[in-house]
Amino acid sequence: MGTIAIYGAGPSLGQAVARRFGREGFRVALVARDPEQLGEKVRALADEGIEAAGFPADIADPAAALRAADEIEARFGAIDVLEHSPTPGRLFAGLLELEPATVSALVDLYLLTPIALVNRLLPGMRERGKGSLLFTMGAAAVHPIPQFAAVSAVLPGLRGYIHTLHQTLAEEGVYAGALIVGALIEGSAAHRNAAAFATEGRQMPTVSPEDLADRLWALSAQRDRVEEILAPALEPRG
Repeated sequence: MGTIAIYGAGPSLGQAVARRFGREGFRVALVARDPEQLGEKVRALADEGIEAAGFPADIADPAAALRAADEIEARFGAIDVLEHSPTPGRLFAGLLELEPATVSALVDLYLLTPIALVNRLLPGMRERGKGSLLFTMGAAAVHPIPQFAAVSAVLPGLRGYIHTLHQTLAEEGVYAGALIVGALIEGSAAHRNAAAFATEGRQMPTVSPEDLADRLWALSAQRDRVEEILAPALEPRG
């Protein structure tokens, strides 16, 4: 039995990932800011026979994210899989409206916290010769989007970091990979505000969180590619 730590454990994708890995026998650690919502998610998983616990933390704060990792390992033992899939509070920031403070907050969330967590977890994974570092992010990591200028500036850096991890760790039994999603996740806050995400007159397609959870499981289990890109709505027009 292993342990998965889901950082940014929301009601849609986070819960689907918890169920998918839980069905494979993993204990589930949910990390997010709201203790009450975490409690509801843990109870729902328990009703399905999945052992889970919530660990409240603001994962935009690397120190708080590291404290949560300490608490998870005190409760469940070593973390075998990290899944990082936060949703930033402010997605919309056009290029001409871009402020350093907005970008700085996303750098903390999408670069500094992942780097801190990898540095914290990687020595144990390398010693055990196994582990997975999974990251889910928007398609701005691949296709810059003017109305999402802030994440378009930051996510390519996270993607590059994951690629270097994958190359470095491939021979050590530790997998690093990314799921890049250019669709609205059903049940997410973005899905509920779907009209705001239309781009160039095109509506965003949708994808089920269960589909994405299956893809993350496949990345971790098969380890044959560094990323999977699901970005039909955001690929540049020919």
